[in-house]
Amino acid sequence: MIPRKIDLQSANAIKSILKKMDIHNSRVLIDLDKQTVESHEENYSIDNLLEAAGALSPQRGKELLEEVNRSREEWD
Repeated sequence: MIPRKIDLQSANAIKSILKKMDIHNSRVLIDLDKQTVESHEENYSIDNLLEAAGALSPQRGKELLEEVNRSREEWD
């Protein structure tokens, strides 16, 4: 991925849109094809998780569940 510089006016417009979506992180990934915004947050609320669940494909959901189960096994 090649980073590109944007002008201040565009950056402020994007920040305003993200603020309306309750996204306050400075780093986000916007996928226009999937119409999703991914932010790197440390603490996820249940609302964030439920909202994200609708954006996952069944295959990706299965992969994430397997990853969680592997992590739980490693912690035990």
